[in-house]
Amino acid sequence: MAVELGRSVLVGLIGRGTALSRTPRMHEVEGARQGLRYVYNRIDPAEMAETPPFEAMLRAAEICGYAGVNVTHPYKQQALAWLDEMSDEARAVGAVNTIVFEGGRRVGHNTDMWGFAESFRRTMETEPMDRVVLIGAGGAGAAVANALLGCGVGTLLVADTNRTGATALVAALEARFGTGRAIVADGAQAVVGAVDGIVNATPVGMADHPGTPIPTALLEARHWVVDIIYFPMETEFVRAAKTAGCRIATGAGMALFQAVKAFELFSGLPADPDAMRSTFDSFGPG
Repeated sequence: MAVELGRSVLVGLIGRGTALSRTPRMHEVEGARQGLRYVYNRIDPAEMAETPPFEAMLRAAEICGYAGVNVTHPYKQQALAWLDEMSDEARAVGAVNTIVFEGGRRVGHNTDMWGFAESFRRTMETEPMDRVVLIGAGGAGAAVANALLGCGVGTLLVADTNRTGATALVAALEARFGTGRAIVADGAQAVVGAVDGIVNATPVGMADHPGTPIPTALLEARHWVVDIIYFPMETEFVRAAKTAGCRIATGAGMALFQAVKAFELFSGLPADPDAMRSTFDSFGPG
């Protein structure tokens, strides 16, 4: 595809509490590196006098000429109602984190799923994956669940305080991957002693959601632990896992690779993961 260097690309992020997000700078620096006039704005209702409906924020981005938007908490699932079409990944997950405006149509994608899978393969693919517990069945949890089973996890145990949500996610996973590949867990604490890996896909551990998703005394050196949170980069849960001798991965990899894929969708150009990682790391440990 012929590339017009110097063209403008305007995109944004719709979500609550995004002030610490590293995504805007990753996109803008990569765009500049490729000769684009690339602008990435945050559209955060937490910083507005009144909270507008999601559709109003999405429509405003369209009217202003955005190429698309990323979507984060708490809109990843409710965004589905405002799309014209979805990628296969978004349909499988039942949530979107990237919406591209194409010829008057809103096309939803889930780059979280691709981003987690890419990061997971690079950090954990040599670890045992017979049984893994996923804590959190929301939009991010659904993306992570699909990625984990796609990466070869034998049985995924899904734990969520909202059992209805966990049950719905397990049903969708079984329809895609086969009966018995996913099971609703009666709480993460009840199963952690019988799993190889533990993945936190809840907000627990973020600055405004302090704590750990399970009691850290349950962690054993044989576990591997992934926490998809990346601000703070090292959550209390990750610190405890390190202390227990667990192999760990933070949310940095997922954040990086979902941005790599989203940049490609917005700009039509492949991104350089190493260059974007350098920008991500420039923020410091966080």
